Amino acid sequence: MRTAVSPMLVRLADERATGVLIRERGTLYLAEGQVVHAESPAAPGIDVLLSATGRLPRAGWEEALAMAGARQEVGRFLVDSGRLAGGELELCHLGALFDAAFFALAPSSGPSRFRYGVSHWIGPVRPVPAAVVAHESSRRRALLAAVWPYPDVDSAPVVPRAPTAGRWIPLRQRVVLSLADGVRTPEAIARALGRPAFHTLLEVRRLAAGGLVETPATPAPAPASPAPDWAARQYAAPDITLLRRLRDALEESL
Repeated sequence: MRTAVSPMLVRLADERATGVLIRERGTLYLAEGQVVHAESPAAPGIDVLLSATGRLPRAGWEEALAMAGARQEVGRFLVDSGRLAGGELELCHLGALFDAAFFALAPSSGPSRFRYGVSHWIGPVRPVPAAVVAHESSRRRALLAAVWPYPDVDSAPVVPRAPTAGRWIPLRQRVVLSLADGVRTPEAIARALGRPAFHTLLEVRRLAAGGLVETPATPAPAPASPAPDWAARQYAAPDITLLRRLRDALEESL
């Protein structure tokens, strides 16, 4: 794995570990060193993505949890019961996995922990090599920076600006703008739409780059307090002659 997104993930992949990697903004579940699931508070889960689109009623999801959650076979139950086709489950699960992993692997100053032997209740769906997950997270971060290099947009309430008369706005951006009320953040908009959070971040950055939503102002650094007169006098330019005498005295004593 050539990326430096998470040195611990590199090590766990190399040792083919099974368990859960817990980071500040999310978790990655591994089986034999491959990523089999990911979750983040910043990203809608697979249940939200399925139910928001109407593909799986919320009651159907709750039933799958009740019937198969304890034996960690929720994914298999959804397919075997005919609620989802196998391909549908894989596509939605991969979308949720990469979305949550983007946040879980974000640069962080918090500690990372790994608990061996832990597995997720959704069960096997489609494992992804850890290197692929790390590479995709890095690619997405670079894409956001290329579109509009102001990450404060990602977490601030989305404040719309009046567009120029007659300006054409793509449908995906119009849908995001329809929920931009100066209170909802991109994360809240993503949950309301039932869309992956990263896709919503990308549209918000495009809107910001086009001047259609506000970009939060970066606070200016606080000006340094002027030094009091006594400090200015005491710590003025050093007495070079005195410093040389001190140096010579120290050298003689050695």
